Amino acid sequence: MSKSLVRAAIAYDFDGTLSPGNMQEHSFLPKLGIPKEEFWAESNRIARENDMDGILAYMQLMLQKSAEKGIPVRRSDFIGYGRDITFYPGVEKYFDHINKYAGDQGILLEHHIISSGLREFIEGTPISRHFRNIFASGFRYNENGIAEWAALAINYTNKTQYLFRINKGIDNSWDNDTINRFTPEEQRPVPFSRMIYIGDGETDVPAMKMLKYQGGATIAVYNPDTGAVNGSRSQKDVCRELISQNRVDYAVPADYSEGSDLVSTVKLLLDKIKTESLLKGMMQVK
Repeated sequence: MSKSLVRAAIAYDFDGTLSPGNMQEHSFLPKLGIPKEEFWAESNRIARENDMDGILAYMQLMLQKSAEKGIPVRRSDFIGYGRDITFYPGVEKYFDHINKYAGDQGILLEHHIISSGLREFIEGTPISRHFRNIFASGFRYNENGIAEWAALAINYTNKTQYLFRINKGIDNSWDNDTINRFTPEEQRPVPFSRMIYIGDGETDVPAMKMLKYQGGATIAVYNPDTGAVNGSRSQKDVCRELISQNRVDYAVPADYSEGSDLVSTVKLLLDKIKTESLLKGMMQVK
């Protein structure tokens, strides 16, 4: 029997999945002295009044508010904000732990971010080294490293294309020729059946539903410390609905500590990937 490693991938949303809240709320908005509720309300208003993509609206507003407050918007500044981001329990040790488990099962496991947040912020976090790709919204910078325009805006529906990029082994956001070119399933580096998507709710539904349809596995996570606010549904309630609507496979608290429900679920799914790979190998004529 072949000893070659089985290649598999886990794709993660970021805000609300690996880290509580939105990344701008950890240090960027506090530095500008803007309440998060005020910022997001204005961003939503701009999007609504201009029939504008919500991601482009918040990115433009970040630059506008920074200019009004005299706060620099260099790439290095944005990376610096990433260093202040805090994570759910166990996140910083999780990747080494799950990589070792996967390796012991004969799986070469890679990790990818697919986020509507900012890639520069994520690049500044201590966990950025674990990701093969950080597919996230980002700015274009001038020769002085100052942000001047949106380079990439990843919204809730176009997250799905990045699952295809992972599937076909495309490590960038600009190559539209390869992603649209027909590639036989057996030639794709990471089959959808060997992919897991971890997200925090309704904004990840298109990606999770597509991956489920293609034979991958999906996990919705929720912050167990956050309940319903002003009559709205709690994150746990949203996850319950996603399960009942068959949009997601599993729903667990956002706890990445060893022995948690989330880590146990990921390990079982990795076991499944390995078992299915072995069974497929047994189907070959010897």
